[in-house]
Amino acid sequence: MSDIVDQINDIHREVGKRSLAEGEARTILLRRTYDAAASDVWDACTDPERIGRWFLPVSGDLKLGGRYQLQGNAGGEILRCEPPKLLKVSWVMGENPGFSEVEVRLTEEGEERTLFELEHVAVVPDEMWDQFGPGAVGVGWDLGLLGLGRFLQGAAVDPAEALAWQDSDEARAFAARSSEAWGEAYGASGAPADTVASAVRATTAFYAPPEPGN
Repeated sequence: MSDIVDQINDIHREVGKRSLAEGEARTILLRRTYDAAASDVWDACTDPERIGRWFLPVSGDLKLGGRYQLQGNAGGEILRCEPPKLLKVSWVMGENPGFSEVEVRLTEEGEERTLFELEHVAVVPDEMWDQFGPGAVGVGWDLGLLGLGRFLQGAAVDPAEALAWQDSDEARAFAARSSEAWGEAYGASGAPADTVASAVRATTAFYAPPEPGN
């Protein structure tokens, strides 16, 4: 359990807004440091074989201007690719996705230390944001950064084990604490306390629903 708390506390979170031609976008930012070379972190985030070992299987034409598809999840276009510092992609889910982009930025802080930043910018339907707030996608990204961190430390992720872990008490505790952490970031952005509390409850119920009989 202490490892879960440490992994969540290692991430700095920010919630904001941005005016775009497509409309008012919501932004979430995750920032943490990995004890790995920037080239290794970059390779883990861009090599399809390695992506599948900590995140999800990916297919497509993985180069600038190409398209990608994560198995059972998002797909899109590779908009910018500046190794080993910056990767920007569109993030498309469903048939009517609207505007959604993800940017990963890496900053070398030493031979074996890298500052990792992930920013997700999206025009979100008001009803979805009002219900869930930033945790709707933030908890998922926390889980992704957890997988990346363990992978960079040498732990290979077995897909069957990862799927089974999602139903474990440890995974539920992680999701609940992550939801609370995004609530704290949401409150720091200026959201009213009752709005934050409602969003945290909805997000926690989605990612870590009560077990039958509880």
